[in-house]
Amino acid sequence: MSNDPAPQNKRHLSDAVREVKIAAAERQDVIVDMKEADRARLELLYNELQPVFDEVSEDDDQFDFALSSGAQPRLWVDAVSHVHMGHDRRTFRFVLDRRYGRSVLAESDDLMKMADQVTIYIAERTVERQRFLAGDGFRNARPAASEPVQRPQPAPAQAAEIEAAPQPAAKKDHANGSGFATGLIWFIIGSLVTLFAMGAIFWGEISPSIAGL
Repeated sequence: MSNDPAPQNKRHLSDAVREVKIAAAERQDVIVDMKEADRARLELLYNELQPVFDEVSEDDDQFDFALSSGAQPRLWVDAVSHVHMGHDRRTFRFVLDRRYGRSVLAESDDLMKMADQVTIYIAERTVERQRFLAGDGFRNARPAASEPVQRPQPAPAQAAEIEAAPQPAAKKDHANGSGFATGLIWFIIGSLVTLFAMGAIFWGEISPSIAGL
């Protein structure tokens, strides 16, 4: 009977690396297949909405209808809204990205219902833009606050009557000036009379003294 030890299987790192690569490749294939499936369903939705996209005015630049193929395929409607597939790979999710978070506008596994929701959204945005432009047009039509207001000029006959009419303020000023001049004259007269009277009294007092000399 032989006493030699039984052979043992050696572990090699190269074998483990090969197995990991195979598993990663298989997972990658699954991921690629899921992305392709998502993009295929979004392409169906895009084709369904193509007539609606074509009706949007060329000067309306708020929309951006396009398919993207990143980590998550998306059908873009504008800069803040898009459609992507849910985790079950069957449900369409129409979402709106805002500064404070993301909100779901619509969610359905029915392609036609999702197309209706996107169409309604486009219509609402179009009406909002038209109202905004109409409001700007109305504001531009009004005169600016800094511009002088054009007042109607009186007719020549009316202007002559206005010039010929007495001016109460000027008349009052003239009356005030006349009263001041009159008062000044009387003040001067009174001062002169007082001086003459004082001179007469003084002369009466010194007259006898002069006569005695």
